[in-house]
Amino acid sequence: MLPRAFPIALVITLAVNVWGFAASAHEFWIEPEKFQVESGAPLVADLRNGQNFSGSSMGYFTKRIARFELIQGADITAVEGRMGDVPALQTTAPGDGLLVILHQTAPTRLTYATWDKFQAFADHKDFPDIHARHQARGLPEEGFSEIYTRFVKALVAVGSGAGADKNQGMETEFVALANPYTDDLAQGLPVQLFYKGLPRGDAQVEVFERDADGLVKIILLRTDAEGRTRIPVAPGHSYLLDAVVLRPAPQGDAEGDTAAWESLWAGLSFAVP
Repeated sequence: MLPRAFPIALVITLAVNVWGFAASAHEFWIEPEKFQVESGAPLVADLRNGQNFSGSSMGYFTKRIARFELIQGADITAVEGRMGDVPALQTTAPGDGLLVILHQTAPTRLTYATWDKFQAFADHKDFPDIHARHQARGLPEEGFSEIYTRFVKALVAVGSGAGADKNQGMETEFVALANPYTDDLAQGLPVQLFYKGLPRGDAQVEVFERDADGLVKIILLRTDAEGRTRIPVAPGHSYLLDAVVLRPAPQGDAEGDTAAWESLWAGLSFAVP
């Protein structure tokens, strides 16, 4: 059963159609070779980094991974690959049900030589006040650093695909409130966005929709006060959701000095039969 309906007018009013949107940041996501597999069949998935739902495949390297798990109901299995494996996930599908592939990266540091590139990223991800915040902290506009971490999930149907997604305790995370493989999606797929375990309201959600011919449409939505929004979907299409938290970096990072900003990226990928 679907959760109570959100105000559909809110979603429609705040949706922004941006066909051919010129992205200024690189998304990270899990892309299964197949979003629907049978139990015991090969389960293969890439970790991808790129723009407009197209990008390069990243190898399996333990130093880049904080969490990498297969979750089905109460069963959690750590993904263990070989160093350099591409695709990063190569295993066998478990038993019948909805499978969540979860991946959290280790923090990575990026240094900006000039301000413009950081401003473009912040504008794209809906932080229009970033320059004022940067100046208020007395930070330099050249040679400053950002630390970023990715928190991504993919939903895969094994057999019937029956089951439900839930919060897995990542610092920021999407949770699908309906099952894209078994539920009625005539009104779209309801999702909820979390940050530090609490719903994240009034946040931008970037939706990448790819059709069977590989054409990608991008729309922008916003979450309501409870961190919820509803994703319009179509049969035979695959989807990537992306939402970013941008906050002052903690004092001192892994390299022994202070970065200016920290970004936390939530991602969710799935397909609609």
